[in-house]
Amino acid sequence: MTRTTRMQAIVQSVFGGPEVLVATETDVPEPGPGEVLVRVGGAGVNPGDAVLRSGRVPDLVALPWTPGNDLAGTVERVGAGVTRFGPGDEVYGMLPLSPRGAYAEFTVAPATALAPKPKNLDLAHAAAVPLVAITAWQALSVLAQVRPGDRVLVHAAAGGVGHVAVQLGKELGAYVIGTARSAKHDWLRELGADELVDYTTGDFRKTVEPVDVVLDLVGGAYGPRSLDVLKPGGLLVGASIDPGTDEQAAATRGLRYVWVTAEPDGRTLEPITERIETGRLRVAVERAYPLSEASEAHRAIEERRTTGKLVLVP
Repeated sequence: MTRTTRMQAIVQSVFGGPEVLVATETDVPEPGPGEVLVRVGGAGVNPGDAVLRSGRVPDLVALPWTPGNDLAGTVERVGAGVTRFGPGDEVYGMLPLSPRGAYAEFTVAPATALAPKPKNLDLAHAAAVPLVAITAWQALSVLAQVRPGDRVLVHAAAGGVGHVAVQLGKELGAYVIGTARSAKHDWLRELGADELVDYTTGDFRKTVEPVDVVLDLVGGAYGPRSLDVLKPGGLLVGASIDPGTDEQAAATRGLRYVWVTAEPDGRTLEPITERIETGRLRVAVERAYPLSEASEAHRAIEERRTTGKLVLVP
């Protein structure tokens, strides 16, 4: 069989708006030791992708690069030392930051960052899972150690991480409160939310009774405001690039603050896969865009009005 040597990828050569994402023909990468070459079936689009594209944190990105952390696809070839996966295996996972991301027809990934794809998801839907599910899991199960009876407030509850956090919070036995536009309240109730606040019509501090944990997926002014609704000793988990507060500000009020980050680790996906395959967790995909429309997907993600996730499909 003749190997494919050229592919379409989204390449960014300068920082800027969504228009800097350019569909480009480039070489198919070769997997190195411990790596897997994946034919991409779907690439998740996350708010963090837009932050990196904009140049707000230029030290994290070496241009030119191909964005994209989330992917699902089919293994084409494996590098030396890889025994867990072989050609034809369907996998999903979260890539570490590198010049070769998931917005492409093919990409390479460390085998340790991948896991077998959930059997009941197609590749496009599986690509929406890794970053949001790992972040929500780390925030609520690992860092906050949510227990039955805890009160948990999730900001941006209808977004990618948010709607997963609502489901995980309920499974952990919490009373879950979410902030979201009123049009999304019925859907969030279906996912298990106990109480919802329309952030467009009022200040959540006036309606939300004290909580044990806040997962802040918005940042900025939401950080200090969230401290106002925590019980003594309560925990604010920040997950945005501009959290608006820090450990010291929380500690002066007898509160705790921690920032959550998702790490590329296929083993971390195992409890997520099990929950998806048993129907206890679902990740919603609002829209799948062709790879060539990556800039349009970024415009949509920056409006912060999506329900669930957006994905790119080569």
